[in-house]
Amino acid sequence: MIAVDAFLFDILIVIGLSTLVLFLGNKFRVPGIVGFILAGMLAGPYGLGLIEDQEVIRFLSEIGVIFLLFSIGMQFSFRTLYHMKKIVLLGGALQVGLTVIAAAALAYGLGFPLPTAVFLGFLICHSSTTITLRVFQDRGELDSPHSRTTLGISLFQDLMSVPMILVLPVLSGQEMHPGKYAFSLEIALVAALVIVLVLLFYLLPRLMDTITRTRSQELFLLTILFVCLAITWITSSIGLSLALGAFLAGLLLAETPYFHQAFASIMPFRDIFTSFFFISIGMLLNAHILLTTPLLILGLIAGAITLKATIAALSSLALRQSLRTSVLAGLALANIGEFSFVLILAGMEFSFLSESSIQVFLTVAVWTMAISPFLISAGPRISDRVCALPLPKSIRVGSEPQPGLTSLSLRDHLIIVGFGPNGRNLAQVAEMEGIPYIIIDMNPDTVAEERKKGQPIFFGDAANPSILHHAGIEHARILAIVTNDPFSSRTITATARKTNPSIHILIRTRFLRDIDQLRKIGADEVIVDEFETSIELISRVMRKYLAPRMAIDRVTSRIRSDMYKLFRQPAPVQGVLSEIAIRIPQVEVQTLEVIPASRVNGKDLRELKVRTEYGVSILAVERGDEIIANPDGEFRVQAGDRLVVIGKPEQLASFAEVVEAEGAGAPGA
Repeated sequence: MIAVDAFLFDILIVIGLSTLVLFLGNKFRVPGIVGFILAGMLAGPYGLGLIEDQEVIRFLSEIGVIFLLFSIGMQFSFRTLYHMKKIVLLGGALQVGLTVIAAAALAYGLGFPLPTAVFLGFLICHSSTTITLRVFQDRGELDSPHSRTTLGISLFQDLMSVPMILVLPVLSGQEMHPGKYAFSLEIALVAALVIVLVLLFYLLPRLMDTITRTRSQELFLLTILFVCLAITWITSSIGLSLALGAFLAGLLLAETPYFHQAFASIMPFRDIFTSFFFISIGMLLNAHILLTTPLLILGLIAGAITLKATIAALSSLALRQSLRTSVLAGLALANIGEFSFVLILAGMEFSFLSESSIQVFLTVAVWTMAISPFLISAGPRISDRVCALPLPKSIRVGSEPQPGLTSLSLRDHLIIVGFGPNGRNLAQVAEMEGIPYIIIDMNPDTVAEERKKGQPIFFGDAANPSILHHAGIEHARILAIVTNDPFSSRTITATARKTNPSIHILIRTRFLRDIDQLRKIGADEVIVDEFETSIELISRVMRKYLAPRMAIDRVTSRIRSDMYKLFRQPAPVQGVLSEIAIRIPQVEVQTLEVIPASRVNGKDLRELKVRTEYGVSILAVERGDEIIANPDGEFRVQAGDRLVVIGKPEQLASFAEVVEAEGAGAPGA
């Protein structure tokens, strides 16, 4: 009973302290992850010493890692990973290999023995998958190019953990039997592959079908937990990491029709237990070492971050990723991951490092993890500055147009930024309707594949003005931004609006909270995934109940209007009706405001003879908050009215002179 009371008291302290720190952090906009780390630092042995049994917290943190990687795996698929094979194999090999070589060379130059120097390279090359992916998930960037690059390289790091542990006896000078260790590694990898194939193609789909037919929520949840923990235990038993096993379990469930419900069911467990992981990291922070040797610790932290960020960015550039993506991925991979702690424990048997050296390394590693959320948040600003530097063209990948591609002949065309499902569908419709278009995408493999099919696509970062200029932004009529990178989308919108003030910008975002900011920086229309999904759901439900089509359109229009009105003022008529001119380049739509002294003030449309005398048509009139569509001949114009007119440029110019001229005589009289 005493042990139980002590356990509950430790949990109570951790949760209470975390709640207080997160509340205060929210006031100052401190990321939640940093708040948890600070809570652990305060409660840990190097802080207030409030926690008696730290092993309990570490155990709960391991469960948190499992649930976090399990939920992230469910948001991917084996098909997605197959497309990422170049990032995983080539990018990961470059990052791990170059980091180990560079770190080992530096350590050897500082006087460490060669085995110890290589061991330090093993420790430094790993990054925290848990922290980086959690930050990307919170920022809504999990599907972004830099997030995929980060994940691919992190997966390779996890895969290399087994051979690194196996080679430690060789580094220590002990005799090693290569055949034995190679055979063990081969058995582990083959066993993992067999388990994946059997579960994927036979056992798991049938199991989930059987469970869902029972219609028991409790049974479904327990089955999900069993699958997650079972696969994680199996992969851990054959020498692979817990994180990799949990991610693999999530991938397996992602291939079933039930992964949406599984993801929703696991979310509460993920959020609760993941917090314990970050708290346990904070408990390792020894502020005393930082205070006694500040220059050494700060120098090592800065050196480790700079080395890892540079090598990771160069590895990404070697894959022909854009400079912006490479910088963002490099910053995300700049921390030293939690798997280095596992290697530290494995290396203690061979005495590679002294006790004081281990404490210094742990302090540096934990601080790099604590800084990581801030680095990722500052990433867009840092990448913008790096992209603005006068770097060689070989490095400015994606920031300069590719040779041999031109869009200078395009006019009134559509620019599509991002070639995911939304971009593909939009391009398909544009091609069917004969709308001229050009595509910008940051995935070099996608660009190469689609160019072979004849798509007008080129590789580049649309946040760079030169890339937009190459796409003909000055002469384009519409810019559709459907990329998965929220910050990049905002930068593209602002750049495009500055370059071409008259272009119509449509942007896709995931959350309603982004509408107001996107409208302020220049977006004409914002399409919100979560809201439009609910509209489609309403429409389908009403159709199933045989509601008339007009009733469905009326309801959805009202809901859409009411919801968007909460975030912005209604779009001006000019922004809506100018779409008429998209397919009729010879005409324009303009808005003319009637001043009190105007010659048309107080006249009705029949008296003005705008069609017969000037060849233009009044499509609508804005009068205060009211919009009068297609006004008839009896409509009387008043001062302050905004006339939305359509016609050829020269006809509009003639009519504008009449509207803006002062005098009492009616035009055409």
